[in-house]
Amino acid sequence: MKKQFILFTALLAFLQAAFAQTATFKGEVIDDKISIGYGVTTGDVDGDGKPDILLADKKEIVWYKNPGEKGKPWTRYVMAKDLTEQDNVCIAARDIDGDGKVEVAVGAQWNPSETKNIKQSGAVFYLNAPNDRTQVWEPVRLHHEVTIHRMQWLKKTEGDYQLMVLPLHGEGNVSGDGAGVKAIAFDVPENRKGIWSYELLDTGMHMTHNFQPMEVSGRFLGMTVAGKEGAQVFLNGANGWAPSGNWMVADKGIGEIRTGSLGKNQLFTTTVEPMHGNSLVVYSKDNRTVLTDKIKEGHALVCADFFGQGRDQIVMGWRNPNVIGETGVRIFVGSDAEGKKWQEYTLDEKIKMACEDVTSADLDGDGDLDVIASGRATHNVVVYWNQLKN
Repeated sequence: MKKQFILFTALLAFLQAAFAQTATFKGEVIDDKISIGYGVTTGDVDGDGKPDILLADKKEIVWYKNPGEKGKPWTRYVMAKDLTEQDNVCIAARDIDGDGKVEVAVGAQWNPSETKNIKQSGAVFYLNAPNDRTQVWEPVRLHHEVTIHRMQWLKKTEGDYQLMVLPLHGEGNVSGDGAGVKAIAFDVPENRKGIWSYELLDTGMHMTHNFQPMEVSGRFLGMTVAGKEGAQVFLNGANGWAPSGNWMVADKGIGEIRTGSLGKNQLFTTTVEPMHGNSLVVYSKDNRTVLTDKIKEGHALVCADFFGQGRDQIVMGWRNPNVIGETGVRIFVGSDAEGKKWQEYTLDEKIKMACEDVTSADLDGDGDLDVIASGRATHNVVVYWNQLKN
């Protein structure tokens, strides 16, 4: 019996070590002098076929040119500077016209305590690209509401795109009480330097933080908005945007939200609870599973299949030191069909990262996804290279 136990323990240790290798990343700091790093995303800026990194920093919107090889420097270019008196806060980048180069929109005038004066809170810009995209881009000011906070390009069922912009508060709100948040859905005009028509969607939610587009196999289904009251689904139909009446999560405050796949057509939703909270949670079927409650100010989420498992993993980051003084980025790897069992791994213990935002892309073209994070108190942009193919 003792020999069997020793053999079993050795086998278990071997399997654990082998499995741990699937969660190996190697961090590389590509910029250690940013101010805050409010929002980070990726996309091919210059049309060379390689995804670049774009960053909404405190006063600058910048992009880093992909050198095409690990270890080479990422060249930094300023797209826009000092757009408003207050900080920049968010960025959206996507190729919406099929020319192989991303279109870029940004949110600025970040002033979350000002919910009444629209001149002092919130701003939305489309950045019109010059022929030489390494030069400064032309800002085109669009309509805005107070406390602009998040934005994404959404691909609708018909194939055209909208720019969806989400404020933090409704107009005149105090501590999340008052008018509902009005999201803005912009239609993209032929002349992008001209007038952008828009629709206001009254969410009925009184403090929102992030939203998740629902795109499955290239088909746009709607979006889920997360905030003080939970996570609500909105649909886009013939009469525009409207609430579906379906709450994915009710009566639990949510800061971040993303949707992933468990394989075999089974989906899960992962959240940071409450807003700027301490818990990472997974919802699957009728299950609610807390993956960790040991973070502080969780502020970043991305779901993707980093290891070719046919199911998604979760990357989560937080920005303030927890009870043992840690900030960082973690990946959670699932192992069951119900989405209830997950193992936590650190991406790179050597690099300090007070994570403000995170995204993923195959930066080196090796067929697996890498992780890109921006650090608030650590003032850095870090690429975590996926070592699966190494």
